[in-house]
Amino acid sequence: MTYQNGADTLFVKSTVTNAVFSFPSGRQALFTKNNHFVYYAGQALHIVDLKNHKSERFNVLPNYTYSETADKLIMQQAEENKLLIYTPMGKTREIAQVQKFSLSPDTEILIYCTFRSGTNYVNLLDLHKDGSSKIIAEGADYFDNFSWSQNSKAVAFYSKSASETVNCLLFYSLKSGDLFELNPKLENSISKEMEISDKSGNALLVSEKSQMVFFKMAIRTAAETVKESNAEIWNTNDKWVFPEEQNYGKFHEQPKLMVWRPFTGSVLPISSDILPHVMLTGDNSHAILSNPQEYEPQFEAEGPRDFYIMDVKTGFKELILKKQSAVFYDVVCSPQGRYIAYFNAGNWWIYDSKMKSHTNITSRTGTAFEGKFRVFEPLTTFGNPAWNKDDKEILLYDEFDIWAITPDGKKSRRLTRGRELKIRFRIAAIPNTNGLEFKYNGLVIPNIDLEKGLLLKAEGDDGKTGYYSWNKKDGLQPIIYRNSYISDINYSANKKLYFVTEQKFDLPPRLISTKKSSEEKIIYQSNEHHKMFYWGRSELINFKNSKQRSLKGVLYYPANYYPKKKYPMIVSIYEKQSEELHKYQNPTAYNDAGVNPSVLASLGYFVFLPDIIHESENVGPSTLDCVTAGTQKIIDMGIIDSKRIALLGHSFGGYETLFVVNQTKMFATAVASGAITDLRSHYLTMGWNNSKPDMWRYGTEEWRLSGKTPFENPADFDRNSPLEWITNLETPLLMWSGKEDTQVDWRQSIEYYLALRRLGKKSVLLLYPGENHVPSKQVNQKDITEKVIQWMDYYLKDKKNYPWIKKAME
Repeated sequence: MTYQNGADTLFVKSTVTNAVFSFPSGRQALFTKNNHFVYYAGQALHIVDLKNHKSERFNVLPNYTYSETADKLIMQQAEENKLLIYTPMGKTREIAQVQKFSLSPDTEILIYCTFRSGTNYVNLLDLHKDGSSKIIAEGADYFDNFSWSQNSKAVAFYSKSASETVNCLLFYSLKSGDLFELNPKLENSISKEMEISDKSGNALLVSEKSQMVFFKMAIRTAAETVKESNAEIWNTNDKWVFPEEQNYGKFHEQPKLMVWRPFTGSVLPISSDILPHVMLTGDNSHAILSNPQEYEPQFEAEGPRDFYIMDVKTGFKELILKKQSAVFYDVVCSPQGRYIAYFNAGNWWIYDSKMKSHTNITSRTGTAFEGKFRVFEPLTTFGNPAWNKDDKEILLYDEFDIWAITPDGKKSRRLTRGRELKIRFRIAAIPNTNGLEFKYNGLVIPNIDLEKGLLLKAEGDDGKTGYYSWNKKDGLQPIIYRNSYISDINYSANKKLYFVTEQKFDLPPRLISTKKSSEEKIIYQSNEHHKMFYWGRSELINFKNSKQRSLKGVLYYPANYYPKKKYPMIVSIYEKQSEELHKYQNPTAYNDAGVNPSVLASLGYFVFLPDIIHESENVGPSTLDCVTAGTQKIIDMGIIDSKRIALLGHSFGGYETLFVVNQTKMFATAVASGAITDLRSHYLTMGWNNSKPDMWRYGTEEWRLSGKTPFENPADFDRNSPLEWITNLETPLLMWSGKEDTQVDWRQSIEYYLALRRLGKKSVLLLYPGENHVPSKQVNQKDITEKVIQWMDYYLKDKKNYPWIKKAME
């Protein structure tokens, strides 16, 4: 449990006896295979026997690890450089003068570095035998950056000087017992201007099948020379603008990927200045190379590229994809390495590296594998989550379902029936993992075995969520699925007992355990005091815009709602927000971008979040259409005061708010923050947070102007620009922005303020020095919350006792 003041508490609860342990500030926790509980807190490692409540404490560094196969904890004492190998509630082995250690992926082999009499040693210890260790390397240099093969049969590491220069790359084979060394200074195939690079992101990679080591080399760092001027040269002929080139370009200076075969001694360069980006196939036998500047300058978020395939054994490469989308999820390699899947022209294709053939595998399925999925992007792929065992099938998502299709495209099967049920099925995330995994510049797609079934996340069009199981025999079977937000599934080893988090707007998050077709058990309910307070509720609203397109929205009711009373309402807008239906909003004055619905509901307001469908080249008018249609739906329900409605939005929602209130008198007041106000000038601003010009937002992204510019097509920009319609504004307006905003140039707010000032229109702009797009200082978060509430009260509740508003608006 985390708290507003930043403190946290770790809890352990028995699912059988309900016994509870609490560990303030506990972190980095795990259970041993014999159910001892281990956690780090207060500069110490704590081991608790959950049966008899006995505990032990070790003052060690936090980078401890655990061998499940040997049931041993490995930890290091900082003061004495002592390594402790400990069996919970058992014996402890001590090893002196240890600088660092590394555990193999199968947790059976421990490598550790020691220093004695001026010499550094690399020691290898089999944790099962727990006998004497074996020295596998020694020297005056120290050893670092241990990288194991996935099968734990080999390990690579660096030999470094005291100045942290990498002198050698070493490879040790546990199978043969041989140690191999690569010294770049003695290798004829390596330029003398190059040195091994161990910078962040340049991890060593050991290929277990081919016994290869992938590593990076960079131009040897030269002594800095004094420059007469630090002037930046912004050249219109450059592929990228100056900041983007400095942060992501300069390919000649970037480390280059190399491959070393220790058993043959060969060294081969893979990436280059011309083709700097690398994806490795699943078996590491081929590299997929590309240049992100291939078709620059261009003005989308990500430019297309040509992709080449290289045989990392021979160095031979050839072009396989021309002007292909380079979005990381649009080009992926199969786990076994033979196939490359890519999305092009509305279909998934497979390149077979053995047959050197391209096959469209989805054209005959009769369904679309792209659609509206991500914020602001009108069309993206729904995803390619995995491959079936041995690359027999690729798994793909359409809008609702999961498909399994053979690489030759001859066989396809739809595993789920989500379209008929109006339920979106997706493969559930593996518990306790960190999400997406990348190998250099390529997304790693996992290999699964469909014979063992799937665990699926389910989201219904009606707002229900939960989880299902799927297997070939029984098909889809619900585990838990209902009208609440259910997430974060975990499970016992045999997958007979499941744990999930459940929440609703009026139900704080709780942990539930459940078995298929059996009763549930509440493991822990957060915020128990919640039930002592009046609270609102949430409702899914269905409405249609003027073009009869079906839309949804979330309506939050005021706390202690009385049906015979008509309430004021605040409409908060962005794009699609209906997924917020069941999210619990902790009431607080410290918010990222304004006031949260729970606070507003507690103050007697309805809060409405309508979904918005943005039309290409007509984003502003289509926003107006959806927002007014949704608001009118609530008015027609007869539960709100139609003269006391406010509009609120931040960032793109701030832009939408300003556009809408210039076109309608439906709203009594409005608050727009971090807003884009003038599309012509915004088109020519820099996005300093991503080092790109903001022009990319006007192609296929937010404003969807199909690559038009304000020079040839000024009418399209003006039609969608709030500033163009500012003379129509009659709605009292509050704006705020961080004065260090790198996402939306804060001068956009100044521009709008100055226009209002010149037109003699009353308004207030709040600028917060030192704040970015989202305020981070609690004093400013609280100030924004209080001022927005006061503004709403002033115009929607006739509370006129706020001098700062009175001075500006009367």
